[in-house]
Amino acid sequence: MPFNESLRNITRGKRLVSLDVFRGATIAAMILVNNPGTWAAMYPPLRHAQWHGWTITDLIFPFFLFIVGVSVVLAFTKSLEKGAGRGDLLRKTVKRSAIIFGLGLLMMGFPYFTFDPSFDIHSNLSGIRLMGVLQRIAICYLIASLLFLYVKPKTMAFITAGLLLVYWAVMMLIPVPGYGAGMIDQPHTNLSAWVDQLLIPEPHIYREGPYDPEGILSTIPAIATTLLGLFAGMILMTDRTIIEKAARLMLWGFFLAVIGYIWNWWFPINKSIWTSSYAIFTAGLAMQCFGACYWLIDVKGYKRFTRPFVVYGVNALIVFFVSGLLARTLVMIQIPTDEGSISLQRLIFNNVFMPLASEVNASLLYAITWIVLWYVVLSYMYKRKIFIKV
Repeated sequence: MPFNESLRNITRGKRLVSLDVFRGATIAAMILVNNPGTWAAMYPPLRHAQWHGWTITDLIFPFFLFIVGVSVVLAFTKSLEKGAGRGDLLRKTVKRSAIIFGLGLLMMGFPYFTFDPSFDIHSNLSGIRLMGVLQRIAICYLIASLLFLYVKPKTMAFITAGLLLVYWAVMMLIPVPGYGAGMIDQPHTNLSAWVDQLLIPEPHIYREGPYDPEGILSTIPAIATTLLGLFAGMILMTDRTIIEKAARLMLWGFFLAVIGYIWNWWFPINKSIWTSSYAIFTAGLAMQCFGACYWLIDVKGYKRFTRPFVVYGVNALIVFFVSGLLARTLVMIQIPTDEGSISLQRLIFNNVFMPLASEVNASLLYAITWIVLWYVVLSYMYKRKIFIKV
């Protein structure tokens, strides 16, 4: 397909199948690792790294932010080609960011009320966590959109590099009271944790650690991850052939991953504080994976395998939100037994999945079943052309 026809397809509103596939695979992986049968039995690649280092699971969130960046370019280019003004796009962006942020808060506050006779405000709501996955997505989407609309690509490149270098500098050079500078080897001694504790009131911070993995300071390099997605999107908008675009995505992705891996020697790859090495390394891997999808699907035309991922990709945000609420509901529903109460989720796992396999394999089978059941729902929505957007 010549470059001008590929570009016309995007500006006419046709979806880029490779991006939907990449998004769908990413959100399906996110649901897989978030819904084991039991957190006590999981294969190591399905867990986050304890601190420094990375697993496959640690690639999922930055991949999604990278996809957000690519999507901004495609959506805004299409709108601008149709005559939309930057002011109108900005207003829609602010509104959409606020909705996504609000959905994140709704997710953190669920179930809002206790359903015992007191019918009081639930602790999840009274001590609602202010930051989270959707909140970070909303912030990164807003900043990336503003820069794409009003900043030239060269300036954006300097901003991206500046965000990564400034974050590296402040994390390594600014002393943390009681610990000193550059103390990033522990969750409680680094500057990012200190800023979170300083600016986020105690009841509203991440409850499982002295830091917030989607905290304030660590959002800076996460924005850079999203901006690197913008550059991938801009590669698609060039006047080159689709083969050349795929090659550029793969080569730039390899280059970025190497930079991140080398940077890791001085500033270790770490998802929890989203180190600069982690941001650029994972963006590089994301660019290579997207380049591979683009080459296989848009260049070579292999589309038979794409449907399961497409149906996830076109409704990614809503399935993440609703599946999260449903999973939490299954845990909160308590069933009385002779030994005491047990959650509905645990009851299902113990009686349906544990008889089938060892605990770790039963846990994985539960997560896979979760994905399959959601695929049935999403496939029905896809057939009915139900695409829920915010």
